[in-house]
Amino acid sequence: MSIVHIDSADDPRVADYTHLTDVHLRKLREPSEGLYIAESSRVLRRALAAGHRPRSFFLAEKWLEGLADVLAAHPEVPAFVGSPGLLEEITGFHLHRGAMAAMHRPAPVPVEELLAGARRVAILEDIVDHTNVGAIFRSAAALGIDAVLVTPRCGDPLYRRSIRVSMGTVFQVPWARLPEGGWPEGIDELRDLGFVVAAMELTDDAVDLDELGARGLDRLALVLGTEGAGILPETLDAVDLAVKIPMRGGVDSLNVAAASAVAFWELRPR
Repeated sequence: MSIVHIDSADDPRVADYTHLTDVHLRKLREPSEGLYIAESSRVLRRALAAGHRPRSFFLAEKWLEGLADVLAAHPEVPAFVGSPGLLEEITGFHLHRGAMAAMHRPAPVPVEELLAGARRVAILEDIVDHTNVGAIFRSAAALGIDAVLVTPRCGDPLYRRSIRVSMGTVFQVPWARLPEGGWPEGIDELRDLGFVVAAMELTDDAVDLDELGARGLDRLALVLGTEGAGILPETLDAVDLAVKIPMRGGVDSLNVAAASAVAFWELRPR
């Protein structure tokens, strides 16, 4: 095992872990530098099981025993070990979920490859809250979504909060980010591949979710809109139909993550 004891927050070898609480900075740094952070022993194990490659590990000494098998399996990867106070100084928060790891981002999957053979696709349109992104991925993994597309302005599925909320299921659902200018123009491509494209939105002509589910569509792509504003007007103009969840008690809508779980279940292939 390549255990490296650190004693300074200024050690350049742990630069991957600095300022983890600065969301804006990390959103810029991580994709451009080809990394993401796997937070907690469970999450990093799921990342490794998915075939992702570690750049380094980062943990307090008390977690060494619990991660000994992982470290032994990757003897070429440095494991930076420090006191809890020093680790907190570096990251900006107290580590209480075991180890962390800086991971190499996997190569992007071409959209055409992602959609080949898929029957149920979720499209995350400009969803910016990383908690919602992670929760949607968890529901997608549990409820039979074959692939996820995220629009250019959508939050990063590999941001550490998204990963943590998804419980690492973001590693098992194939996904791709659409290119700039690729949305909503990409709806035509989906339609050419045989998908019916539906947007979850409260419009006057929206069909009830159970009615759409009863149609037994072979290939369906479901668009989930951004928090607050919902689906973009130009997207609504381009999709095949809008769909809504019938509501009671004077409630007009659900949080997008909760709505996704209801929709994924009801629209699963029969």
